Amino acid sequence: MSKNITIIGGSGFIGTILTRLLLDQGYQVIIGDKKISGSYPNLHRQCDVRDKTSLEPVINGADVIINLAAEHSDDVSPVSLYYDVNVSGAKNICDVAEKYNVKKIIFTSTVAIYGFAEGASSEETPVNPFNDYGQSKADAEIVFETWLNKNKDHKLQVIRPSVVFGEGNRGNVYNLLKQVSSGNFMMIGNGLNRKSMSYVENIAAFIMYQISMGERHGIYNYADTPDFNVNDLICHIRKSMGEEGKIGFRIPYIVGIIAGISFDVLAFITYRKFPISKIRVEKFCADTVINANKAHCSGYKPAISLADGLARTIKHEFLK
Repeated sequence: MSKNITIIGGSGFIGTILTRLLLDQGYQVIIGDKKISGSYPNLHRQCDVRDKTSLEPVINGADVIINLAAEHSDDVSPVSLYYDVNVSGAKNICDVAEKYNVKKIIFTSTVAIYGFAEGASSEETPVNPFNDYGQSKADAEIVFETWLNKNKDHKLQVIRPSVVFGEGNRGNVYNLLKQVSSGNFMMIGNGLNRKSMSYVENIAAFIMYQISMGERHGIYNYADTPDFNVNDLICHIRKSMGEEGKIGFRIPYIVGIIAGISFDVLAFITYRKFPISKIRVEKFCADTVINANKAHCSGYKPAISLADGLARTIKHEFLK
């Protein structure tokens, strides 16, 4: 059994939960990250995926590498950072893994590689990213596949999660919850578009489950089911907050797009970042649905429902 696990990017949101789950199961864990782990500082080793030398002491002795490191914000500048971290970083991890004879890598990619695909994207949906983040993740997958094909003993698991949320996270779902909680939320569009989401405890458990998978190369979408459309999601959030489950103020999609473009122009002129942008409006109003049947038929069973995950997050963040 693989016992020595190195988590690259393990100081973050998913990595902290994953570390706890691994330790509970008796694994030996090393966290390699630029930032020290707030929860497990004794397991932390300083490294940067852009610096191959710094990866060597982190990877040497590992049975399995789990790569969570990523540049993923919507407004990274310069955009070359996506490729420096996500693609060049992947190459460095593969080079060091080969040097120290590590046979298995688990890579967390993203459903953003599918872009705005119609319907529920499966693992066979063509790659068509709409931004540099998605493109850099798609390129990183190719890097890891190249490593896989260098040696018949290599094993690679690629996991493409939908948007991940949970207690302590400050990502897109938290921002939505915060807007609803503040009373300042405005619905853009008709709200019939559906959103696939992943609760952090479940995606961390699924990553851990992949350690024992025997297949040489697996690719899995991950999302918790069933999906909500945005109308139902907002109503569910309001009810969980003890409010009346109604949508409230709604503005047309085209008005939201115009507002997003206006803020983009203002950001360009003032060199400031704003919470509203054209791409964020487009993402909010788009169907971002994935088919995660393969993951849920693999033998893995999530312990927490999507609704319960939302309720836990809301309770922790807003009902203290």
